[in-house]
Amino acid sequence: MKILLVDDDNFLRDMYATKFSQTGHTVDAVDNGAAALTKLSSTQDYDVVMLDMVMPGMSGLELLVKIREEFPKLKAKLIVLSNQGQEEDIREATAAGACAYIIKAESVPSEVLSKVEAVCG
Repeated sequence: MKILLVDDDNFLRDMYATKFSQTGHTVDAVDNGAAALTKLSSTQDYDVVMLDMVMPGMSGLELLVKIREEFPKLKAKLIVLSNQGQEEDIREATAAGACAYIIKAESVPSEVLSKVEAVCG
């Protein structure tokens, strides 16, 4: 899989990028929504866009909406990977186009990998 990972936390972004790369996936990692939109404007050849909900400048929810508006033909699965786990957060993300919502605190990196592969496999 080719994954675009969007998270402002350097440690978590690097950890997930490493975990996915070690299992043969290609990962482009960026630290904010604007950078994600820039990546998508140059290539939409992703299988997954995995994004955090709480980021400076543009929230994950805002990013989901912008991706759907600006790239309506994007085939990538949009997956939220966040510590925000309230029912309302999950409902809003799903309504905005997320096909899965993974709560970081409830999953070790290998479980996140398995969940993403299950959604996309």
